[in-house]
Amino acid sequence: MTAPSAQDGPSESAPVDTHGPTPLTRRTANRIVEHIAADGLSVGTRLVERALADQLKVSRSPVRQALRLLADDGVVAPAARGGYTVALTGPALTAAATAPAAEDDGEDAYLRIAADRLDGRLPDRVTENALARRYDLMPGELSHVLRRIAVEGWIDRLPGYGWEFQPMLTSMESYQDSYRFRLTIEPAALLEPGFVLDREALETVRAQQQRLVDGEIRTIGNAQLYDLNSRFHEVVMACSRNSFFIDSLRRVDRLRRLIEYRRTLERDRAAVRCAEHVRIADLLLAGERDAASDFLRDHLSSVGREKTDRRK
Repeated sequence: MTAPSAQDGPSESAPVDTHGPTPLTRRTANRIVEHIAADGLSVGTRLVERALADQLKVSRSPVRQALRLLADDGVVAPAARGGYTVALTGPALTAAATAPAAEDDGEDAYLRIAADRLDGRLPDRVTENALARRYDLMPGELSHVLRRIAVEGWIDRLPGYGWEFQPMLTSMESYQDSYRFRLTIEPAALLEPGFVLDREALETVRAQQQRLVDGEIRTIGNAQLYDLNSRFHEVVMACSRNSFFIDSLRRVDRLRRLIEYRRTLERDRAAVRCAEHVRIADLLLAGERDAASDFLRDHLSSVGREKTDRRK
């Protein structure tokens, strides 16, 4: 085994953040927590900075800062040979996780860029100067928005100069196709012979959905709501242990992100759908996979009709 890189561990010379964690740091920390829960990592499992950066598709800097934040919160602990290890799992992990990043001043610019991309008003390749002029942003503001978009996977920095948007669903026809595809794979995944229930991960996302039902759904933005709902479906899918199903759903979720911002249900209806997520989780936790598969099929059929039949 190779010795851990110095960059993987706590650094005594690390600069002190006098302004508190950035939204990017908090988002990255939340995604690390989700990774710990979804993969069922046990206490003492070593978290490798480089591997996390590759998985989350971010640079190592926000991962390093996020791990320090999680260490402060007791979610991870410094390892004897450098790096960090998992310190909490299960309900304790959910309770101690870092708070979600609040909506910030870049939210308006973020949503405008998303809308313009969805409407075809932005080319595949853009420069920071062009974006700064178009959206009247200071360099620091634009950098923050671009980092967020990169973390979510719908833009990548080009090797030399500029940025390139990644393919996304933009037409109603492709959006409808995505729901038909999900109807094919998601209920079937629950009946896979290799299905293994990840109780801790499922309880974590169930708790998130229950908090939405209990009122949080009225205080969060569409982007965060999408992340929580897609995360629920991905955790359920991961229990299938079928890598083709798992990778396919992740790809579809990434492709449909922008169009979902516009197709988000009214919050009363969305709360009903979150309650259905809770019901699916309860059936799985009770060992009733057949019933959960049937209920999931009905859920996807209903929400798919609601979102694709509406006119905006």
